[in-house]
Order: sequence, then C-alpha cells, then structure tokens
Amino acid sequence: MDTQDLQSVQQRIQETIEILNDFNKLGDKERGRSSYIEQLIKDMAIYYGYSEFLLEKLFYLFSVSEAVEFFEANEISRPITIRTNTLRTRRRDLAQSLINKGTTLEPIGKWTKVGLTVFDSSVPIGATPEYLAGHYMLQSASSFLPVMALAPQENEKILDMAAAPGGKTTYMAALMKNTGLIFANDANKERIKSLASNIHRLGVKNTVVCNYDGREFPTVMGGFDRVLLDAPCSGTGVISKDPSVKINKTYKDFILLSHLQKELILSAIDSVDAKSSTGGYIVYSTCSVTVDENEDVVNYALKKRPNVKLVQTGLDFGQEGFTKYRGKIFHPSLKLTKRYYPHVHNMDGFFVSKFKKFSNHYARTNKDDIIVDNDNFEDNSSQNDVHFNDEEDQKYIEGLCVLLGIATDDTEDDLEYIIKKILNVRVFEDETGKKMWARNVKDMGLEILCGNKPDFHCSMKAEFSKEMYTNFISRMKQEYFEDRIKDGVFGAMMNVSLVNEGPVTLELDSRKFIYTEKKVSSSKSKNKDIKEIITSNKTV
Repeated sequence: MDTQDLQSVQQRIQETIEILNDFNKLGDKERGRSSYIEQLIKDMAIYYGYSEFLLEKLFYLFSVSEAVEFFEANEISRPITIRTNTLRTRRRDLAQSLINKGTTLEPIGKWTKVGLTVFDSSVPIGATPEYLAGHYMLQSASSFLPVMALAPQENEKILDMAAAPGGKTTYMAALMKNTGLIFANDANKERIKSLASNIHRLGVKNTVVCNYDGREFPTVMGGFDRVLLDAPCSGTGVISKDPSVKINKTYKDFILLSHLQKELILSAIDSVDAKSSTGGYIVYSTCSVTVDENEDVVNYALKKRPNVKLVQTGLDFGQEGFTKYRGKIFHPSLKLTKRYYPHVHNMDGFFVSKFKKFSNHYARTNKDDIIVDNDNFEDNSSQNDVHFNDEEDQKYIEGLCVLLGIATDDTEDDLEYIIKKILNVRVFEDETGKKMWARNVKDMGLEILCGNKPDFHCSMKAEFSKEMYTNFISRMKQEYFEDRIKDGVFGAMMNVSLVNEGPVTLELDSRKFIYTEKKVSSSKSKNKDIKEIITSNKTV
C-alpha cells in the first residue's frame, strides 16, 4: 500500500475514533456502534500491519483511544536497559565506569536498585570490558519484575522452570548472594548454551543447569521453596522487538500455547513444598498481554489446585489483572495480579502473578457438580466392557482436549469443566417413575472442532465414522464419568454428519441407541442434517 493510501486509512481511523468517543452526538444510529468498531479494526490492521485476528484480540483489551496508544507504542523501540550484577559490582560504580566511556544513562526508576537505562553509548553496550567481566546483564526492565515478585531468599532451593537465556536466573543468584541452590531448566537444548554462558560470565556458583520439559517436574525433582515460571508465550508484549508477531500468530497458536501454559503452571505448583519455612511461593509470568495466556491460565490453576491462593506480588506499580473480561468471570483474587503495557509503563508488555501454596495435599472435589442419586440407577458394571480402537480415536480425543485446554492425562479432574462447558445435563423420570440421567451434547464433534475454527482440525471430518463415534462415547463414559453413570439415557444433539449415512443401532452397556434423522429449520443451521440419539428403554 502506497503512502497516499496509508494516509487516507489513517485519516479514517482518526475520524472513526472521534465518532466512537462521542457516539451519541456524532454517530449514525442506523449504522450502529459495532459497525464503526468493525471498520476501525480493519483499518488499524492495515495501517499497523497486523493480521485482523490479532489486532481484534488486542483491541478489546482497551478503550478505543487507549488501544491506539497501545498500537502506537508497539511501533517504538523500548529503551535499552541493563541490570547491575551485584555479585561483581555496585550500580554506582558501574554507572561511573560506563559514563567514563562515553555512555549516557540513568537509573530506570525508584522501583529497582539495580537497573540502568542506556540512552546513548560511544561503544557497543554488549561488548564493553565491564560486560565481558560480568558486571551487568543486558535485560529488559519488565523481566526484572517476576524475580522481584518471587523474592528469593538466601539458602533456598529454587526452580527456574524456563530459564534461558539466564537473566532471571542470574538475578535470583545475586539476590541470594550465591547461596542456596537454583535449578535453571530449559526445554530447548540449543538455548542451554546461552544460559550456561551467562551463568559463568556473571560469576554464578549456586546454579545447576538442566534440560527437561517443564511438565516433567516434580517427577524429575520436587520440594522447592520457590518456583519461577516465565512461561513460553505468544510474545504479544514484545511486538516492538519482534514485529513478526503481528502476522504469524493464529488462533491455533493461542489454543496450543494456553494448553501448554496450563500444564506447566500445574507442574510448577506441584513442585513447590508448602511446608517450606521460608517459601512455598510460585510466580507465573509471561511477556504477553492476552487474557488467554494470563488470567485464563491463572484462573484455571486456582480451580485445579485448591491448595494455592493468589497473594500480593510485592510490586508497587502496574495495573490490576482482569476479574471480568468480555463475558468471562474470573476469581476475585485475580485483581492481585499485575499487568504492564508499553504505552503506560514504557516497558515491554508483561503479566505477573504470585501464588502461595498452603498445603501439599488437596481434595479433588467439584462443589458445583450436579449431584446424582446413584442409588436410583441400575448397576450394569458386570456387563462386558465396551471395546474401542485406541489408535483410531486418539487423535480426536487429543484434539478435543487441546481445544478445551485440558491436559490429556488429567481428564478425570476436568469433569466439572466438561459438564459446565459442553454438556447440558438434567435428571428426569421416565414413564415408570425411574430416574434417568440424560445429557444433550451441544456442538460436540466436528462443529466444536471446525465451526468458525482454522482448517487444522477439518481433516478429522472424514475420519469421524460410526465406529469412531461409538468408541468416543465409550471413552467419554469410561474416562470422564467412570461410575457416575450407571445406566441411563445418553442423548446427544450433534451438528455433524457421519461418514456412513442412514439409521444405525449403537450398543453401549446393555442399552440400545437408535439413530434417527431429523430436519431442523433455523437461520443459522440452514436446514443442516441433525442427528439425535434416542433410546428404546429396553435392555439388549
């Protein structure tokens, strides 16, 4: 797009913002506010060079005017900052030494005693004698924050779960005065090189470098006083450093990243010893500003691990995390988390949260579960087990778990989530007065995987055969619900067509389920075929 076109887009953006800021007076009521916002998002995506998907995702974090400030700030590089390595020198001495070499700098702010902002330097700041001697680390100001929140103490045993390139690890070592023990772990073997190099250069002596998938903790090792998880993320807070994020992040990336982050945060929590006399803390942070990777993940951890709670981060500045966002309601304690933005704090976008673990044990109870009177259900557990093809339906099971943000090895513990989000469950009485448990599976199957979603799941459509469906509900029954369903109606409304058409009888635990076809008229479905599984109330 040429300069003239960009100028016209910019002009339209300014006009739209002006209208939205005083819509009652300037807006066209027939057109509607949503139409203006839709146009603004399209124009801003063009002007700032984002995919429309990502720009919309970031846009709704702010008011209209503030959104523009955020995107403008992403076009400007953040100041170069360095952290004084107090194992080797003092900030005052380091500053004087660099000033003598023609460097213009000043303290970052009152909130840190070790940070310096470099405005200009006559020598490469990453190649000075002081740098090579380990007197400082080139480190963004925002990455100081999770270490400050963790507040490691001398002689503690600490895990840095995603440590490379070592800025946070070496900062912790300095705060601990080289006492105690730090395990600096990173899953990427190539990044271990820079991690080990920085540890040696800065004179750190209390650190063990290891190369494990973070999800393997605490199986590898547990009992830590504190754990820092600066999780892998989309990088939406560091777009000024990596503009490629603007166009290379997709819906799939956010689904997979949040899934990984949820697995990692549970591992981090489980790795901490609640009985630690000085610790029992976990810090979760990202260099992302999206709710999917921050509040969503923290809220998930609070639900999955009732033996932790959020506490104050100890950081004196930063905006409170969301407790409500676009219809989502999070735990009230999410206000204790901190958010940082480039247009507000002149540093990379960042998120910091701090947990306190108060017990090493927790009861896996779902207080909001629907209570079912199992005494009124017949127990047919003596019947032959339903057999299913593990290899065939594993891809479908994993795909569904990924989309829902559920760890595939932790499905039993997600019963509440599945019931709440996927199933409409009700207890009713049949004509004989016997209590039955029926559930309508809304949008289960291909619609939840493919409807308005990327094409990466659409290939499953051809594989979704009658056999696969039978296997899937068998696995759902056995793995998700276990003995909660003794007998009853398994009713499902599915907006999906099977590979083999026509009525078919499915057998499941002594009950016969008969497929029947119906036509349903609606503006959205456009007369799609809808299958309904019904039961004959007769044993096979």
